[in-house]
Amino acid sequence: MTLAEVNTLQTQVLWAVFGLALAFGVIAQRSHFCTMGAVADIVNMGDWTRMRMWVLAMAVAIVGFNGMVGLGWVSAADSIYAAPRLTVLSALVGGAMFGFGMVLASGCGSKTLLRVGAGNLKSLVVLVVMAVSAFATLRGVTAVLRVNTVDAVALNLPVGQDLPSLLAHATGLPVATLAAVLGCVVGGLLLAWVLSRAEGRSVEVWVGGLGIGSVIVAVWWVSGQWGHVAEHPATLEPSFLGTASRRMESFSFVAPSAHLLDWLIYYSDGSKRMNLGLVATLGVVLGSAAHAVFTRSFRWEGFRNARDTGTHLAGAVLMGVGGVTAIGCTVGQGLSGVSTLGLGSVLALLSIIGGAVAGVHWQAWQLEREVA
Repeated sequence: MTLAEVNTLQTQVLWAVFGLALAFGVIAQRSHFCTMGAVADIVNMGDWTRMRMWVLAMAVAIVGFNGMVGLGWVSAADSIYAAPRLTVLSALVGGAMFGFGMVLASGCGSKTLLRVGAGNLKSLVVLVVMAVSAFATLRGVTAVLRVNTVDAVALNLPVGQDLPSLLAHATGLPVATLAAVLGCVVGGLLLAWVLSRAEGRSVEVWVGGLGIGSVIVAVWWVSGQWGHVAEHPATLEPSFLGTASRRMESFSFVAPSAHLLDWLIYYSDGSKRMNLGLVATLGVVLGSAAHAVFTRSFRWEGFRNARDTGTHLAGAVLMGVGGVTAIGCTVGQGLSGVSTLGLGSVLALLSIIGGAVAGVHWQAWQLEREVA
Protein backbone atom coordinates (compact mmCIF):
# COMPACT_ATOMS: atom_id res chain seq x y z
CA MET A 1 0.00 0.00 0.00
CA THR A 2 1.40 3.40 -1.01
CA LEU A 3 1.43 6.49 1.22
CA ALA A 4 -1.24 8.11 -0.95
CA GLU A 5 -3.48 5.07 -0.55
CA VAL A 6 -2.93 5.12 3.22
CA ASN A 7 -3.89 8.80 3.39
CA THR A 8 -7.02 8.12 1.36
CA LEU A 9 -7.97 5.24 3.63
CA GLN A 10 -7.42 7.38 6.73
CA THR A 11 -9.74 10.04 5.33
CA GLN A 12 -12.39 7.40 4.68
CA VAL A 13 -12.01 6.03 8.22
CA LEU A 14 -12.46 9.46 9.76
CA TRP A 15 -15.53 10.21 7.64
CA ALA A 16 -17.03 6.86 8.67
CA VAL A 17 -16.41 7.64 12.34
CA PHE A 18 -17.93 11.09 11.87
CA GLY A 19 -21.06 9.50 10.40
CA LEU A 20 -21.29 7.07 13.30
CA ALA A 21 -20.85 9.96 15.76
CA LEU A 22 -23.73 11.80 14.08
CA ALA A 23 -25.84 8.67 14.57
CA PHE A 24 -24.73 8.47 18.23
CA GLY A 25 -25.81 12.09 18.76
CA VAL A 26 -29.23 11.57 17.17
CA ILE A 27 -29.93 8.26 18.95
CA ALA A 28 -28.75 9.48 22.36
CA GLN A 29 -30.78 12.69 22.07
CA ARG A 30 -33.86 10.85 20.84
CA SER A 31 -33.75 8.19 23.59
CA HIS A 32 -32.52 10.48 26.43
CA PHE A 33 -29.50 8.21 26.86
CA CYS A 34 -27.65 9.44 29.96
CA THR A 35 -25.68 7.56 32.59
CA MET A 36 -25.93 10.29 35.20
CA GLY A 37 -29.67 10.49 34.59
CA ALA A 38 -29.94 6.72 34.93
CA VAL A 39 -28.26 6.79 38.34
CA ALA A 40 -30.32 9.79 39.48
CA ASP A 41 -33.56 8.10 38.35
CA ILE A 42 -32.75 5.07 40.52
CA VAL A 43 -31.69 7.02 43.62
CA ASN A 44 -34.44 9.64 43.48
CA MET A 45 -37.38 7.72 42.02
CA GLY A 46 -36.51 4.03 41.95
CA ASP A 47 -36.87 4.07 38.15
CA TRP A 48 -34.47 1.66 36.42
CA THR A 49 -35.56 2.35 32.82
CA ARG A 50 -32.54 4.35 31.67
CA MET A 51 -30.17 2.06 33.55
CA ARG A 52 -31.57 -0.88 31.59
CA MET A 53 -30.98 1.11 28.41
CA TRP A 54 -27.33 1.66 29.35
CA VAL A 55 -26.87 -2.00 30.32
CA LEU A 56 -28.45 -3.07 27.02
CA ALA A 57 -25.92 -0.90 25.16
CA MET A 58 -23.20 -2.55 27.25
CA ALA A 59 -24.48 -6.03 26.39
CA VAL A 60 -24.56 -5.25 22.65
CA ALA A 61 -21.04 -3.79 22.79
CA ILE A 62 -19.68 -6.83 24.68
CA VAL A 63 -21.26 -9.38 22.34
CA GLY A 64 -20.27 -7.41 19.24
CA PHE A 65 -16.66 -6.76 20.21
CA ASN A 66 -15.93 -10.26 21.43
CA GLY A 67 -17.70 -11.75 18.46
CA MET A 68 -15.23 -9.85 16.25
CA VAL A 69 -12.36 -11.13 18.39
CA GLY A 70 -13.67 -14.66 17.85
CA LEU A 71 -13.71 -14.05 14.08
CA GLY A 72 -10.15 -12.75 14.20
CA TRP A 73 -11.11 -9.25 13.05
CA VAL A 74 -9.86 -7.35 16.13
CA SER A 75 -7.90 -8.02 19.30
CA ALA A 76 -8.33 -6.47 22.74
CA ALA A 77 -4.54 -6.34 23.00
CA ASP A 78 -4.55 -3.66 20.29
CA SER A 79 -6.61 -1.29 22.48
CA ILE A 80 -5.60 0.85 25.46
CA TYR A 81 -7.90 -1.15 27.73
CA ALA A 82 -6.02 -4.47 27.81
CA ALA A 83 -2.51 -3.55 28.90
CA PRO A 84 -0.78 -6.00 31.31
CA ARG A 85 -0.29 -3.15 33.79
CA LEU A 86 -3.52 -2.79 35.79
CA THR A 87 -3.63 0.67 37.42
CA VAL A 88 -6.08 -0.20 40.17
CA LEU A 89 -5.94 3.04 42.16
CA SER A 90 -6.19 5.23 39.05
CA ALA A 91 -9.35 3.42 37.98
CA LEU A 92 -10.94 3.71 41.43
CA VAL A 93 -9.94 7.29 42.26
CA GLY A 94 -10.40 8.65 38.75
CA GLY A 95 -13.71 6.86 38.34
CA ALA A 96 -15.08 8.22 41.63
CA MET A 97 -13.99 11.76 40.71
CA PHE A 98 -15.61 11.52 37.31
CA GLY A 99 -18.83 10.03 38.70
CA PHE A 100 -19.22 12.73 41.35
CA GLY A 101 -18.24 15.44 38.88
CA MET A 102 -20.76 14.43 36.23
CA VAL A 103 -23.57 14.87 38.76
CA LEU A 104 -22.39 18.39 39.61
CA ALA A 105 -22.02 19.21 35.91
CA SER A 106 -25.49 17.84 35.00
CA GLY A 107 -24.18 15.05 32.80
CA CYS A 108 -21.19 12.98 31.72
CA GLY A 109 -18.94 13.78 28.76
CA SER A 110 -21.34 12.48 26.11
CA LYS A 111 -24.35 14.20 27.72
CA THR A 112 -22.39 17.44 27.85
CA LEU A 113 -21.82 17.22 24.08
CA LEU A 114 -25.50 16.45 23.53
CA ARG A 115 -26.54 19.47 25.60
CA VAL A 116 -24.13 21.72 23.72
CA GLY A 117 -25.72 20.64 20.46
CA ALA A 118 -29.18 21.43 21.85
CA GLY A 119 -28.20 24.99 22.80
CA ASN A 120 -27.12 24.62 26.44
CA LEU A 121 -24.50 27.30 27.12
CA LYS A 122 -23.84 25.86 30.59
CA SER A 123 -22.66 22.67 28.98
CA LEU A 124 -20.45 24.64 26.58
CA VAL A 125 -18.66 26.12 29.60
CA VAL A 126 -18.46 22.67 31.18
CA LEU A 127 -16.96 21.27 27.97
CA VAL A 128 -14.25 23.93 27.81
CA VAL A 129 -13.32 23.59 31.49
CA MET A 130 -13.37 19.79 31.26
CA ALA A 131 -11.08 19.98 28.22
CA VAL A 132 -8.61 22.27 30.00
CA SER A 133 -8.60 20.05 33.10
CA ALA A 134 -8.18 16.93 30.96
CA PHE A 135 -5.27 18.49 29.06
CA ALA A 136 -3.57 19.42 32.32
CA THR A 137 -4.01 15.83 33.51
CA LEU A 138 -2.59 14.46 30.25
CA ARG A 139 0.47 16.71 30.07
CA GLY A 140 0.39 19.44 32.72
CA VAL A 141 0.55 19.97 36.45
CA THR A 142 -2.07 17.40 37.39
CA ALA A 143 -0.39 14.93 35.04
CA VAL A 144 2.71 15.03 37.23
CA LEU A 145 0.57 14.54 40.32
CA ARG A 146 -1.29 11.66 38.68
CA VAL A 147 1.85 9.84 37.58
CA ASN A 148 3.55 10.21 40.95
CA THR A 149 0.55 9.10 43.03
CA VAL A 150 -2.31 6.91 41.81
CA ASP A 151 -0.60 5.68 38.62
CA ALA A 152 2.28 4.35 40.70
CA VAL A 153 -0.04 1.79 42.36
CA ALA A 154 -0.51 -1.03 39.87
CA LEU A 155 -0.56 -4.78 39.33
CA ASN A 156 1.69 -6.21 36.63
CA LEU A 157 -0.16 -9.13 35.06
CA PRO A 158 1.53 -11.85 32.97
CA VAL A 159 -0.73 -11.03 30.00
CA GLY A 160 -3.29 -8.43 29.04
CA GLN A 161 -5.90 -7.54 31.65
CA ASP A 162 -8.85 -8.51 29.44
CA LEU A 163 -10.61 -11.57 30.83
CA PRO A 164 -10.23 -13.77 27.71
CA SER A 165 -6.43 -13.27 27.71
CA LEU A 166 -6.18 -14.02 31.43
CA LEU A 167 -8.22 -17.21 31.09
CA ALA A 168 -6.27 -18.24 27.99
CA HIS A 169 -3.05 -17.86 29.95
CA ALA A 170 -4.46 -19.99 32.77
CA THR A 171 -6.09 -22.69 30.65
CA GLY A 172 -4.12 -22.77 27.42
CA LEU A 173 -7.29 -22.35 25.36
CA PRO A 174 -7.32 -19.94 22.37
CA VAL A 175 -8.07 -16.32 23.21
CA ALA A 176 -10.45 -16.00 20.25
CA THR A 177 -12.56 -18.94 21.41
CA LEU A 178 -12.71 -17.73 25.00
CA ALA A 179 -13.61 -14.20 23.87
CA ALA A 180 -16.51 -15.46 21.75
CA VAL A 181 -17.84 -17.66 24.56
CA LEU A 182 -17.37 -15.10 27.34
CA GLY A 183 -18.85 -12.34 25.20
CA CYS A 184 -22.00 -14.35 24.61
CA VAL A 185 -22.27 -15.42 28.27
CA VAL A 186 -21.67 -12.00 29.82
CA GLY A 187 -23.71 -10.17 27.19
CA GLY A 188 -26.49 -12.75 27.48
CA LEU A 189 -26.67 -12.35 31.27
CA LEU A 190 -26.86 -8.58 30.96
CA LEU A 191 -29.56 -8.88 28.28
CA ALA A 192 -31.54 -11.26 30.50
CA TRP A 193 -31.43 -8.69 33.30
CA VAL A 194 -32.63 -5.95 30.93
CA LEU A 195 -35.59 -8.08 29.82
CA SER A 196 -36.47 -9.21 33.34
CA ARG A 197 -38.77 -6.20 33.84
CA ALA A 198 -41.35 -4.67 31.51
CA GLU A 199 -39.49 -1.35 31.55
CA GLY A 200 -36.56 -3.10 29.85
CA ARG A 201 -38.77 -4.14 26.95
CA SER A 202 -39.94 -0.65 25.99
CA VAL A 203 -39.25 0.81 22.55
CA GLU A 204 -37.21 3.70 23.98
CA VAL A 205 -34.89 1.35 25.87
CA TRP A 206 -34.27 -0.72 22.75
CA VAL A 207 -33.77 2.28 20.48
CA GLY A 208 -31.20 3.73 22.85
CA GLY A 209 -29.52 0.53 24.03
CA LEU A 210 -29.36 -1.31 20.72
CA GLY A 211 -28.51 1.85 18.78
CA ILE A 212 -25.72 3.11 21.04
CA GLY A 213 -24.24 -0.36 21.56
CA SER A 214 -24.20 -0.99 17.80
CA VAL A 215 -22.44 2.32 17.16
CA ILE A 216 -19.70 1.40 19.65
CA VAL A 217 -19.17 -1.95 17.90
CA ALA A 218 -19.16 -0.31 14.48
CA VAL A 219 -16.46 2.17 15.52
CA TRP A 220 -14.35 -0.72 16.87
CA TRP A 221 -14.64 -2.39 13.45
CA VAL A 222 -13.84 0.79 11.52
CA SER A 223 -10.79 1.51 13.67
CA GLY A 224 -9.55 -2.02 14.32
CA GLN A 225 -10.34 -3.77 11.03
CA TRP A 226 -10.92 -1.31 8.20
CA GLY A 227 -8.41 1.25 9.50
CA HIS A 228 -5.67 -1.27 10.29
CA VAL A 229 -2.61 -1.29 8.04
CA ALA A 230 -0.27 -4.23 8.51
CA GLU A 231 2.74 -2.22 7.33
CA HIS A 232 2.59 1.55 7.14
CA PRO A 233 4.78 2.72 4.24
CA ALA A 234 6.28 5.55 6.31
CA THR A 235 7.20 3.47 9.39
CA LEU A 236 7.11 -0.13 8.09
CA GLU A 237 5.16 -0.99 11.25
CA PRO A 238 1.51 -1.98 11.89
CA SER A 239 -0.72 1.09 12.20
CA PHE A 240 -4.27 2.00 13.18
CA LEU A 241 -5.12 4.99 11.04
CA GLY A 242 -6.53 8.18 12.48
CA THR A 243 -6.21 7.40 16.19
CA ALA A 244 -4.46 9.58 18.76
CA SER A 245 -3.22 6.58 20.76
CA ARG A 246 -1.96 4.77 17.63
CA ARG A 247 -4.04 1.82 18.80
CA MET A 248 -7.53 0.88 17.73
CA GLU A 249 -10.15 3.02 19.46
CA SER A 250 -13.86 3.42 19.97
CA PHE A 251 -15.74 6.35 21.49
CA SER A 252 -14.53 8.21 24.57
CA PHE A 253 -15.10 11.91 25.26
CA VAL A 254 -12.78 13.28 27.96
CA ALA A 255 -9.25 13.08 26.52
CA PRO A 256 -10.66 13.81 23.02
CA SER A 257 -12.14 17.07 24.35
CA ALA A 258 -8.58 18.05 25.36
CA HIS A 259 -7.27 17.03 21.94
CA LEU A 260 -10.03 19.10 20.31
CA LEU A 261 -9.02 22.17 22.32
CA ASP A 262 -5.37 21.59 21.38
CA TRP A 263 -6.31 21.25 17.70
CA LEU A 264 -8.35 24.46 17.75
CA ILE A 265 -5.61 26.48 19.46
CA TYR A 266 -2.75 25.16 17.33
CA TYR A 267 -4.70 24.67 14.08
CA SER A 268 -1.98 26.34 11.96
CA ASP A 269 0.59 23.83 13.25
CA GLY A 270 0.94 21.25 10.50
CA SER A 271 1.55 18.48 13.04
CA LYS A 272 -1.97 18.83 14.46
CA ARG A 273 -4.16 16.43 12.52
CA MET A 274 -7.74 15.33 12.82
CA ASN A 275 -8.16 12.02 14.61
CA LEU A 276 -10.92 9.64 15.62
CA GLY A 277 -11.63 11.35 18.95
CA LEU A 278 -11.89 14.81 17.39
CA VAL A 279 -14.33 13.84 14.65
CA ALA A 280 -16.36 11.80 17.15
CA THR A 281 -16.67 14.77 19.50
CA LEU A 282 -17.73 17.11 16.71
CA GLY A 283 -20.07 14.52 15.23
CA VAL A 284 -21.97 13.95 18.48
CA VAL A 285 -22.52 17.71 18.90
CA LEU A 286 -23.74 18.10 15.32
CA GLY A 287 -25.94 15.00 15.54
CA SER A 288 -27.57 16.34 18.67
CA ALA A 289 -27.99 19.77 17.08
CA ALA A 290 -29.62 18.25 13.98
CA HIS A 291 -32.10 16.33 16.15
CA ALA A 292 -32.84 19.39 18.29
CA VAL A 293 -33.50 21.59 15.25
CA PHE A 294 -35.58 18.95 13.49
CA THR A 295 -37.76 18.34 16.57
CA ARG A 296 -37.86 22.06 17.44
CA SER A 297 -36.38 21.36 20.87
CA PHE A 298 -33.31 23.60 20.42
CA ARG A 299 -33.25 26.06 23.32
CA TRP A 300 -30.63 28.49 24.60
CA GLU A 301 -30.00 27.93 28.29
CA GLY A 302 -27.62 29.64 30.72
CA PHE A 303 -26.63 29.53 34.37
CA ARG A 304 -29.22 30.49 36.98
CA ASN A 305 -26.84 32.20 39.39
CA ALA A 306 -23.27 32.23 40.70
CA ARG A 307 -23.80 29.10 42.77
CA ASP A 308 -25.05 27.17 39.75
CA THR A 309 -21.99 28.36 37.83
CA GLY A 310 -19.59 27.32 40.58
CA THR A 311 -21.16 23.88 40.92
CA HIS A 312 -20.87 23.18 37.20
CA LEU A 313 -17.28 24.45 37.09
CA ALA A 314 -16.32 22.15 39.96
CA GLY A 315 -18.00 19.23 38.22
CA ALA A 316 -16.20 19.99 34.96
CA VAL A 317 -12.81 19.98 36.68
CA LEU A 318 -13.56 16.68 38.41
CA MET A 319 -14.67 15.15 35.10
CA GLY A 320 -11.57 16.33 33.27
CA VAL A 321 -9.12 15.14 35.92
CA GLY A 322 -11.06 11.99 36.79
CA GLY A 323 -11.78 10.97 33.20
CA VAL A 324 -8.12 11.06 32.20
CA THR A 325 -7.00 9.38 35.43
CA ALA A 326 -9.51 6.56 34.96
CA ILE A 327 -8.62 6.31 31.24
CA GLY A 328 -12.17 7.01 30.18
CA CYS A 329 -15.68 8.20 30.97
CA THR A 330 -19.07 6.48 31.08
CA VAL A 331 -18.74 5.80 27.36
CA GLY A 332 -14.96 5.41 27.16
CA GLN A 333 -14.77 2.93 30.03
CA GLY A 334 -18.42 2.04 30.60
CA LEU A 335 -19.06 0.96 27.00
CA SER A 336 -15.88 0.90 24.90
CA GLY A 337 -13.62 -0.36 27.69
CA VAL A 338 -16.06 -2.81 29.23
CA SER A 339 -16.76 -4.28 25.79
CA THR A 340 -13.18 -5.65 25.85
CA LEU A 341 -13.90 -7.30 29.24
CA GLY A 342 -10.91 -5.45 30.68
CA LEU A 343 -10.59 -5.63 34.46
CA GLY A 344 -9.53 -1.98 34.73
CA SER A 345 -12.61 -0.92 32.80
CA VAL A 346 -14.88 -2.85 35.16
CA LEU A 347 -13.20 -1.24 38.18
CA ALA A 348 -13.51 2.22 36.64
CA LEU A 349 -17.16 1.62 35.76
CA LEU A 350 -18.08 0.52 39.28
CA SER A 351 -16.23 3.50 40.73
CA ILE A 352 -17.97 5.91 38.36
CA ILE A 353 -21.35 4.59 39.46
CA GLY A 354 -20.32 4.82 43.11
CA GLY A 355 -19.17 8.41 42.65
CA ALA A 356 -22.42 9.29 40.87
CA VAL A 357 -24.54 7.79 43.66
CA ALA A 358 -22.56 9.81 46.21
CA GLY A 359 -23.05 12.93 44.09
CA VAL A 360 -26.82 12.48 43.85
CA HIS A 361 -27.05 11.98 47.63
CA TRP A 362 -24.88 15.06 48.19
CA GLN A 363 -27.19 17.14 45.99
CA ALA A 364 -30.23 15.85 47.91
CA TRP A 365 -28.54 16.77 51.20
CA GLN A 366 -27.81 20.26 49.89
CA LEU A 367 -31.45 20.69 48.84
CA GLU A 368 -32.67 19.55 52.26
CA ARG A 369 -30.41 22.11 53.94
CA GLU A 370 -31.85 24.89 51.77
CA VAL A 371 -35.43 23.87 52.52
CA ALA A 372 -34.71 23.64 56.24
